[in-house]
This record gives sequence, C-alpha cells and structure tokens, in this order.
Amino acid sequence: MYDDMLEEELNKIIETSNNNILITDQDGIILYSNPKLWEIYGMKSDSYIGTSVYQLESEGLLAPSINAIVLKEKKAKRIMQETKTGHVVMSTGYPIFNKEGHLVRVISYGQDQTEILQLQDQFEQLQRKVKGYQTEVEDLREKELDYHYLIARSNETKHILKTIHNVSKTDATILLLGPSGVGKSTFARAVHDQSNRKKEPFIEVNCSTIPESLFESEIFGYEPGSFTGANKQGRQGLIEQADSGTLFLDEIGELPLAMQAKLLKVLQEKKIKRIGGKKENHINFRLVAATNQDLKEMVSQGRFRLDLFYRLNVIPIQIPALHERKEDIPLLIQHYLEKTNDKYQKYKKIHPSTYEVLTHYHWPGNIRELENLIERLILTIEEPIIFPEHLPQSITGQVDPPEDSTFLAIEQECEENFDLKKTLENVERQLIAKAWKKCKTTYEMAEHLGISQPTVIYKLKKYKKYL
Repeated sequence: MYDDMLEEELNKIIETSNNNILITDQDGIILYSNPKLWEIYGMKSDSYIGTSVYQLESEGLLAPSINAIVLKEKKAKRIMQETKTGHVVMSTGYPIFNKEGHLVRVISYGQDQTEILQLQDQFEQLQRKVKGYQTEVEDLREKELDYHYLIARSNETKHILKTIHNVSKTDATILLLGPSGVGKSTFARAVHDQSNRKKEPFIEVNCSTIPESLFESEIFGYEPGSFTGANKQGRQGLIEQADSGTLFLDEIGELPLAMQAKLLKVLQEKKIKRIGGKKENHINFRLVAATNQDLKEMVSQGRFRLDLFYRLNVIPIQIPALHERKEDIPLLIQHYLEKTNDKYQKYKKIHPSTYEVLTHYHWPGNIRELENLIERLILTIEEPIIFPEHLPQSITGQVDPPEDSTFLAIEQECEENFDLKKTLENVERQLIAKAWKKCKTTYEMAEHLGISQPTVIYKLKKYKKYL
C-alpha cells in the first residue's frame, strides 16, 4: 500500500514537472517519463515505457541518448541534441548508485533551447550588423576620399564626396547648401584637405556671429590709427590670413549688403585694401561658402546681390538632412561613440536595439544633435551599455517605424501578445516573408538572414501559406 502510494506520487511529480524527465534502469529500460519530453521529439508520450533507450537511439529517435551515455561512462554528462522536429535540446543525465556502488538508475532532464537559440541568433545578427558598421568606418578612414571626420555609407553622401574629390584640385568656388547641423563646415574642410592648398591656412568665418559694426575691420583688416580703439600696429583681416589657402564663409546669407559689394569686388579683382589703407594687395585664396538659406529667394527679396549669387553658385553642393541619409547614422553614432569615449576615458557601448531606434529618429538638429546626444549619454548613463530606455522621451517618441526593423517588430508583437513562443514565431515569419520578397534564391536568403540554406528551405515550408 505504501509502495503504491509512493509510486503514484512519483508519477504525479514527474508528470506535472516543468522539466522534461526521463528515468531508466541499469539496462537502459525506460521506467518513467514526462509527457512533455516526447512532444519535443515528435513522439507519442504513452508508448515508450518499457522500451530500451538503445533501441530508440538506433532508430534515430533519441540521437544520441543521454541516458545511454551516462550508463556507459557512469558519471553525470550534458549534451546538445537536435531532434527531427527541428528542436535543439540540452540534456543532462545523472547516475544513481545503490549502497554497493552499482549503478541502478539514470535520471535525465531535457531543456528545449530552440527559442533561446532563436533569440540569440537574432541578437548575433544585430551584433554582426554593428560590427559591419565598425568595419566600414575603419575602411572609410583608409580611403583617399574619406578622412576621420567624413563618414559615408549612403549613396547621397558618397556622391557628395565624389563631387568634392573631382573639384577639390581646382580653384572653382563651391557653395554648400543644406540645413543647420548637417556638417557643411566638415565638407568645407574636406575640400581644403584634398586641394593643392592643403598645406596653407584654412580660415573659417561664421558671418552670423560677427557684429555688423565690426564686420569690415574683421574681414578686411585695418591700418594703424584707422579708428578709435584700433590696434596701434594695425591688423590683418581674415581674407588676408587665407592668402594661398582656403577662405570658408559659413552662413554667407547673413553677410550685410554693404559687405556683399566689397566681397564681390575682392572676388573679381583678387585685390584687397585694409581700412585706412591706400595700398591694394594682391590676394590668392580659394572660396568655399555655405548657407542654410534660399539665396535665390533672398535675391528676389533684395536681401542678397544677384551678381554675388552668381559668383558663389559656380559649384553648388546640396547636403541632405541626416534623416534623408539613414545609412550614415549608425556609422556616425559609432564614430562619435569612439571619439567621446576616448575624450573622457570612458568605455560605454551602445546596444544594437538602441542603434535601431536612433537610426529611425528624425534628427531635426542633424549631425550636431547626434554628436551632442552621444556625449550626453556617455556622461550621464551609469550603466556600461546604453539601451533604448536610456534615451530621452523626445527621441523615443518620434521614431519613424521602419519597413524592415527586427527590433520594432518584436516590440509590436510584445505589446499585442505575451506568449513568447507565438511572438518569436510571428517575428520569424515576418522576416522570412520579407527576405522571400527581397531575395532571388534561397542561398541569397540564407546570407541575408544569417542562417544556413537548409534552414531557409525548412522555414519556407513551415510558413508557405503566408508567402
């Protein structure tokens, strides 16, 4: 009676356990098992009691059998199995000895690792993507067209760099157009660094920061005693400082009309005369200008000289906003992460899912906003890895939903469903469907998804009705 009760309790414990349990005797005969165990292997749960694990192993149903291995080696063992149903199982077996030291039982536990491995695969794919970005940054640094401050992955930016490369050896005037913060001064520096003047001065003037009353003296310089408060030795103007080099006039739309006329004369005659001076000096410089304003509209409004506009508009280069060249964003993030870590002796990293969020943010402040954000995160976040939850609400609340984002697809699934298995299956199905539309062959799909070609075929059969 007591033995029957003990037997019944043992069966109930095994049956209701969350673990997948298999118990055999010293000959490998199955005495007890958990019904859930057989589901992983695609087998019926009530037909294997009394069967030898050696027989199941020979039939390929348990290949290999952890219980058989423990019986042979007489010590605890752990192995990974791949079942015919496509599951990956981690099996751990333990020997049980009687008082005489004879092995009398083997108990094993099987843990289905399939879902965990799928999550790991997705995470590794994101890591490979980030590693690819890092590699591209290094490659770009070694190329003739690209410097440490120029990062290009998008076709738009590559086209700009190609144009700069083609015209930099000439003295043609370049007009850089684009919204604030897109890096116009960086591209101006690239023009200088690739030109024949690269060993000469690069003088940058922000026309919006110099008061109109001081503009002429700053730009053209002055002779001693020209006006009250002037330096007794006189002063060289910014245009003179750029002699033989490059003069970069940023925000040229802010240039006062009176100064526009004088600048035009300098461009036409290549001569300059200081305030209070009588002598005109020949000057040789290459002009690069930039603005975030519509100069044509300013001309029609009478706020910008038409003749100066034509002088500047020799080679106009339009620099798009950052959100229009999303491919550059991960590279820029990595660049400023390394730069800021090095500056403050930090070792912060950015999680792949954070890259996804930042890539699909609108970036109204463009590269300047991105650089400032990275510096703020590195200095204010205590954790070694920066996750999406560390980002300001102003960013996470304005993320455009991408067409092909694993991260956002998972987030959406999680909001709608708390079943892990179902969520993973739905996300996997979406990825397979998108790859099926995008790729021409199963081999191309395998490379795109980061899995094997046989796995692609298996997944296509699994999700056939959704394709």
